[in-house]
Amino acid sequence: MHPSHLAQTNQQKAFAIIEECQIKQAWQSIGAQINLIGSLKMGLLAKHRDIDFHIYTPQLNIAQSFAAIAKIASNPRITHIEYRNLLDQEDNCLEWHAWYQDTQEWQIDMIHIVQGSKYAGYFEKQAEKILAIMSAEQKETILKLKYEIPDETHIAGIEIYQAVIEGNVKTLKELLQWRANHPQQGIIEWIP
Repeated sequence: MHPSHLAQTNQQKAFAIIEECQIKQAWQSIGAQINLIGSLKMGLLAKHRDIDFHIYTPQLNIAQSFAAIAKIASNPRITHIEYRNLLDQEDNCLEWHAWYQDTQEWQIDMIHIVQGSKYAGYFEKQAEKILAIMSAEQKETILKLKYEIPDETHIAGIEIYQAVIEGNVKTLKELLQWRANHPQQGIIEWIP
């Protein structure tokens, strides 16, 4: 199947999972604003089945964050959840990772952030800018590369987008060379 058709199939499934698990409703029940970000937001979800959200509240209340996650965990297809308190890190957030299992496993990343903090709205803006300038050819190249990357090799989506859009990378070999020439550490703060 062509990479764009596979991506479309994965996207449809991802939106069905979001609805089935009532993810937006769970976070809205504690007064949070929830925004879809990442590859699903940009139509670039490929073989790595992950769904990314940024969640905003005026303050970070750990008990409220757990209350929202408890609602999501009530779905029997959520097999496990991980939590990280990163309030003393650069991210200044609560990080949740939930795994959903049916015929395939999906990872749902939910980053709970204080409104007005350093990264509030940053990744939403990043996605909007990428969508605004990405050509149809670049989108196809990105999806092709995502399917060609070996499963044991982790390359962040944003690295691929930057390499294709900024570096005119077209092949996996060129992508690996781009990464060697442009090493990244921590949060990648690139907006085209």
